[in-house]
Amino acid sequence: MTIPHPGHPAAVPILALEGILLVTLQGELHDGMAEQLQQDIAHRLAGSAVTGVVIDVSGVEIVDSFLGRVLAEIAAGARLLAARTVLCGMRPAVAITLVELGLTLPGLVTTLDVNRALELLRQGAGPGGLEGGT
Repeated sequence: MTIPHPGHPAAVPILALEGILLVTLQGELHDGMAEQLQQDIAHRLAGSAVTGVVIDVSGVEIVDSFLGRVLAEIAAGARLLAARTVLCGMRPAVAITLVELGLTLPGLVTTLDVNRALELLRQGAGPGGLEGGT
């Protein structure tokens, strides 16, 4: 078991499943962790044949404007690296907060759960083919 040094954020695990990266966020995601996650996903996308990213936020209770921006930037970076991003498991309170903050999360399709997100990505819709979400 690795214990991070004080001041160094613990890494968010990224699981690879048949060409799709699955990221499950739990609890509060501090700014440093969010930035590290963005870099980790970009490196994983650049170094492999990944075609999609699923970000499961079912374990997140609070989203601020910074995290909202990071999620949108992850999607934009993934799109530039030929991968699509689906955000899933959003709690109603988180959705309300995002609306109140005026965050639209461009480039992110949303689904209610991981299974639906994986299904959407495996359908092989072309760029823009996932617009709208469910």
